[in-house]
Amino acid sequence: MSQRLPSAPPVIPGLVYVRPLGSGGFADVFLYAQDMPRRQVAVKVLPSDVRDPGLLRMFNSEADVLAHLSAHPSIVTVYQAGVSADGRPYIVMEYCPGSFAQRYRVERLPVADVLATGVRMASALESAHRAGLIHRDVKPSNILITTFGTPVLADFGIASSLALDPSDEVLAMSIPWSAPEIIAEDTAGTVSTEVWSLGATIYSLLAGQSPFERRDRGENSREQLKRRIARASYAPIARTDVPGALQDVLARAMSRNPEHRYGSAREVAEALRTVQAELALPMTPIEVAAEEWAASGPVLDFSDGSLRGPVRTTVERESYRKPRSRTGMSSHVRDEDTDITAPGRRPAMRRAFPWLIAIGGLVLVVATAVTVLLIAGVL
Repeated sequence: MSQRLPSAPPVIPGLVYVRPLGSGGFADVFLYAQDMPRRQVAVKVLPSDVRDPGLLRMFNSEADVLAHLSAHPSIVTVYQAGVSADGRPYIVMEYCPGSFAQRYRVERLPVADVLATGVRMASALESAHRAGLIHRDVKPSNILITTFGTPVLADFGIASSLALDPSDEVLAMSIPWSAPEIIAEDTAGTVSTEVWSLGATIYSLLAGQSPFERRDRGENSREQLKRRIARASYAPIARTDVPGALQDVLARAMSRNPEHRYGSAREVAEALRTVQAELALPMTPIEVAAEEWAASGPVLDFSDGSLRGPVRTTVERESYRKPRSRTGMSSHVRDEDTDITAPGRRPAMRRAFPWLIAIGGLVLVVATAVTVLLIAGVL
């Protein structure tokens, strides 16, 4: 199946396009330089040909959910959202130069780092659940790394409300980290399925592969993965530095029977902190929003598929664009680690442009005066 070609970056007031960051199945992400305040931001935008109400609902939901949750230190921050001059909705978010997308496959991540990341992600999910929201796509590639090296949860594009009937919609976006009841299409997502996905994600960071993945070529089709997940037989991580207590935590989080799993993301965080204490590691704080905050939040409308937000009615002159990388889009896959690239300086001709206008105007005045004098002499 061929990948969709990325769309052109939109013109957004106050932002200057720098380079592409990635292209997914439904949206593109670009790096922009914001002028005031001066910083780099990631802009997620729908392609120009997308008018599907379902995708607009997902996009609106992501903007609303992030706006509600992004004050959490372990959730990516959203700055603004709107509609570009060419009619495409966009979200301006915190730029994170890295992620765990491929890192866990090529690096042997220390147990201490994975434990700390697990507690932070559990805290983020617990805060979302207390606000009545579920993420529904927890996996390594959706854990980004900020410029300060802190992991944050991102991509709430298919988030939903816990108040909705779980049988209304069945959606399994990322098979390797989906719970058996998701695979069986019994539910679109619950707190229990989030606990499973969190456990599967932590497992992946330690094992270097998803829990039911095989290393042999041709053994990891969607159907093969679904069958293994449906059986849900936990295979211990083949690392001598992973303690038995941590294996037990992951085995319980990924139990085939939802009733045997931890009852909440906070319980997972507490279990991981117990392992940290047993290993004499610093215990990562559990950062969970207060109940009063969750109760005072707005009621999010997950059925809203309208095109909303401030719209530019005119397209400004296109800003100078930094030359694209010669390595092509394949090196800028959305969930890959990326380098921080500062906006380029304006070219010399662009800096000299005001002087050229002034000189041209002076020449025009002199030529007009000479012409008038010549005409007067003829008369």
